[in-house]
Amino acid sequence: MKATIWHNPKCGTSRNTLAILEETPGVEVIVIEYLRKPPTVEKLAQLYADAGITPQQGLRIKGTDAIERGLAQADSRAVLAAMAAEPALIERPLVETGKGVRLCRPKETVHDIL
Repeated sequence: MKATIWHNPKCGTSRNTLAILEETPGVEVIVIEYLRKPPTVEKLAQLYADAGITPQQGLRIKGTDAIERGLAQADSRAVLAAMAAEPALIERPLVETGKGVRLCRPKETVHDIL
């Protein structure tokens, strides 16, 4: 099984989720450091739709200016555009497998799609 993780190596939850993926037998891990290679608006929309959450639910509030910019109340298009332009606004880690997508907070959520 392939598992793609949108990863921030400075984030403990992201590192711990990656470790779960790497320690799971039969999982081929693809790591995308999203701060260096941000997903497109279209990819983000697909990930959130597949995860069953809104872009607003995938918005990183802690350590960002999302609240000050009104993004928590903005429409999905505005949130996705802001995330694609400033990937630090993306809550992490997102993991995609053939079984679905999860925002892995807490890290154990990744087991739902393995």
